[in-house]
Amino acid sequence: MSKKLFLAAAFAVLAFTQGAKAQTNLQTFYDFGKNRGHFTTTLEGFYGDNWGNTFFFIDYDFNHKDTNGVNQAPSGSYMEIARCLNFWQNTALAPLSLQVEYNGLVGVNQNFLFGLDYFVHNSDFSNTFNFKVLYKTFSIGVTSDVPVQFTFVWGMQDLFGLKGLRFSGFADIWGENVINFMEGLDKPRKFVFISEPQLWYCIGQHFGVPNLNIGGEVEFSCNFAGYDGFYARPCIGTKWVF
Repeated sequence: MSKKLFLAAAFAVLAFTQGAKAQTNLQTFYDFGKNRGHFTTTLEGFYGDNWGNTFFFIDYDFNHKDTNGVNQAPSGSYMEIARCLNFWQNTALAPLSLQVEYNGLVGVNQNFLFGLDYFVHNSDFSNTFNFKVLYKTFSIGVTSDVPVQFTFVWGMQDLFGLKGLRFSGFADIWGENVINFMEGLDKPRKFVFISEPQLWYCIGQHFGVPNLNIGGEVEFSCNFAGYDGFYARPCIGTKWVF
């Protein structure tokens, strides 16, 4: 199950500009990494208000196969919803927010996270960066010697001066005693790392449909989702911005 990125880099302006519009988008990926070979859809939304902002996404992996190995239906769903609280948007502390988050994978686990988000940007918000420090709780049966997650989120709009080209992504690292059952290992690893840099190009701008983007991402992970060690899993996809 892939964990999609926060679009804070694209949407952070909404948290600081009253009256700005919210945004929702739908991404469709084909994952051709090792042990993958299926489609994933991601519905994302971000909404800013006078008290801060709310972000959510819902993933579906379409890899439930029949006896002939043909994909028939979604195999599961993963979701995250995060709320940043910022009652001091017009003060010198405006870049700093309180954050509470919930995430869960159907039938497997769930987590609650609490902490701080710090946001920096250039003058026109075309380059942005978020740094988050979060205390992380775990489902029953999962333990951590250091229950802390560090999250980094970045975004660069009109990369290399090319209008419509966007580079964005996130990186998470947290402490968790991971038992990698899929690899037959009984010695727990002590941390999990995942990063998903994305590159999108607004191809629709050339024929009057600026909602349409093409691009992809690469999932870099270590000890993630039951797999031991490092993996790099590329995807190609489309994104429609509503």
